[in-house]
Amino acid sequence: MAELTLTRICKSFGALDVIKGIDLDVRSGEFVVFVGPSGCGKSTLLRIIAGLEESTSGALTIGGKDVTHAEPSERGIAMVFQSYALYPHMTVAENIGFGLSLARRPKAEIEAKVRAAAETLQLTHLLDRKPKALSGGQRQRVAIGRAIVRDPKVFLFDEPLSNLDASLRAQMRLEIAELHARLKTTMIYVTHDQVEAMTMADKIVVLNGGRVEQVGSPMELYRKPVTPFVAGFIGSPKMNLYTGEIAHRFGCETYGIRPEHIRLSEAEGEWQGRVRHIERLGADAILYLDVPDVGEMVVRAEGETAFATGAAVWASPMKGAAHKFGA
Repeated sequence: MAELTLTRICKSFGALDVIKGIDLDVRSGEFVVFVGPSGCGKSTLLRIIAGLEESTSGALTIGGKDVTHAEPSERGIAMVFQSYALYPHMTVAENIGFGLSLARRPKAEIEAKVRAAAETLQLTHLLDRKPKALSGGQRQRVAIGRAIVRDPKVFLFDEPLSNLDASLRAQMRLEIAELHARLKTTMIYVTHDQVEAMTMADKIVVLNGGRVEQVGSPMELYRKPVTPFVAGFIGSPKMNLYTGEIAHRFGCETYGIRPEHIRLSEAEGEWQGRVRHIERLGADAILYLDVPDVGEMVVRAEGETAFATGAAVWASPMKGAAHKFGA
């Protein structure tokens, strides 16, 4: 395990500034997720940590050692990419141990480490198979196994689940979280999917336009977003955000209310609108309201909703649940 510190990290490609002075501390053994929209700089920042990109300025330390200009092989990291990049002519065992073979490690050591990684990832019964005989989730576990055998100080994951279908992504989220609990190794994980971030992370780093918007635990970001961007990005369905007259009426620049913090009534409330559409989510329902002088309002209702499409409805924020930005 190792702590990691980024100090005023910047990265420019010509006149384009991609990373704009990022400071970040990652504690030893922590599972940190970089999350943000496409183009926010999260993958570039991960590649700087890996040594695959050189920062324009700033400093990076891993385990107290300055590795700002160190080669990737000297940083004590292992990276799992979006692409599995497995050799089709090699068995699972050969793929997992390939890096150790290149380093000319003793055969007995390679076999022992491959076996240990396979047991951790529940791949022991697949060691003699070729990649074409594996499912997508199994191939991703092989790619993770290839990283485990290197005994890295820090694991780096670059959107490793984006090629999997929804059910496999859910399964692999659980497996990676359980792997972190077993190995207790520092892990940094990049994703654009805020559900992955919320369900896996000890700490989330929300990036926007090459800058850090907020750092905190999943529930800190959900309950206490510091900017409208974080409020709208974290949470599904996303927070209702309003500017202009409605925000000024509540004494702020941007007024935010989460869909689950709005009460509906047939008789009275803060806003009156009409139900435009309803989405059923198992036992709950998501209602899309058209509210005059406000716009669209999304409401999450627990259980079976009493309202139908086209119905007139009153909506009110729960007491103390609204977020006021720029108050």
